Amino acid sequence: MLKIVIDARMINHSGIGTYMKNLLNVLVDDYQLILLGDANEIRKFVKSGNIQIIEFHSPIYSISEQLIYSLKIPNCDIFISPHYNIPLFPIRARKRIVIINDANHLAFYNLLTFTQKIYTKIMMNRAVNLSDKIIAISEFSKSEILKYLTVESDKIKVVYYGIDPEDINSELQKETKSFINIPEKYFLYVGNIKPHKNLVTLLKAFELILNFQKGYKLIIVGKKEGFITGDNEVFKLVQNNKTLSENIIFTGYIDNRELYNYYNKASIFIFPSLYEGFGIPPLEAMICSCPVIASDLTAIPEICGNAVLYINAMDPIDIAEKIKLLINDNSLREELVKNGKLQLSKFSLAKFSHNLKEVIKDVINKG
Repeated sequence: MLKIVIDARMINHSGIGTYMKNLLNVLVDDYQLILLGDANEIRKFVKSGNIQIIEFHSPIYSISEQLIYSLKIPNCDIFISPHYNIPLFPIRARKRIVIINDANHLAFYNLLTFTQKIYTKIMMNRAVNLSDKIIAISEFSKSEILKYLTVESDKIKVVYYGIDPEDINSELQKETKSFINIPEKYFLYVGNIKPHKNLVTLLKAFELILNFQKGYKLIIVGKKEGFITGDNEVFKLVQNNKTLSENIIFTGYIDNRELYNYYNKASIFIFPSLYEGFGIPPLEAMICSCPVIASDLTAIPEICGNAVLYINAMDPIDIAEKIKLLINDNSLREELVKNGKLQLSKFSLAKFSHNLKEVIKDVINKG
């Protein structure tokens, strides 16, 4: 049985954390897994199996991380890093795989500080050069890696996320007390609050909607702080605008059961992002039969297909018009929900598991 070491410190993160949870659970029965991270956190998400946990608590991107990273990794066949913050010093692994979700930090390079720019350039280049295989999470992400980094195309393998509708549907069957004071009619956004998520434009569109469509709230679910590049303009805009401040609800972090219930009861899910390596929230909304409006940029059309109503993400008027259209057109809503169920089949856990294991097999067989 192959011994695989995986850095699992980001298991609670959005995006990367979701990918990792699925990765661990599809690998646990077929390989001997050694996971680096917080044992209490990891065991919440990984089913019992042939796993060992090595405590590793250094923050990502930190000096302390690099000082002890390589010492934490025991002898193994493969080391998998879920992000580009790889160990720079030699490690006791025959092979390395790195998962790069996107090239966001290079695409929005001007938003980084001088120190962050140096770190990003060095680490991303080292990540692709030191690894035997690079996993990208979409064809768009692969194209971005090739655009910004010097690496051969055949070194990169696209492995889409695996989505489990049964897991979400089972959570929806459970009672939650959080919805006692939730408004009857609301639009929903789920994601981090960063500039590339384009929330400022969404807020402007929502203000236009309130001029002719009263009674709706906008609920924003997601982490608000602790990012390399956060978006303070969102909070400034809300604080300085009475109409918005009275009709927008920031939930902060919530657990999955609450999240799925928000999707399930929302009138529309809105995803105005300017840059995505994949984009999980629209698929989660589809599972919950919530119609989706989304931007037509980066990986979003690749992932969402014909199951969403696309917007010009930089135009508040267009976003408002599309929201108005979807509110009033029940047949369009039903069509999007139906197409969403079909789109989800492209991202099954079975496909995810097969493709991931093919990468592992390929890396080992190349000696």
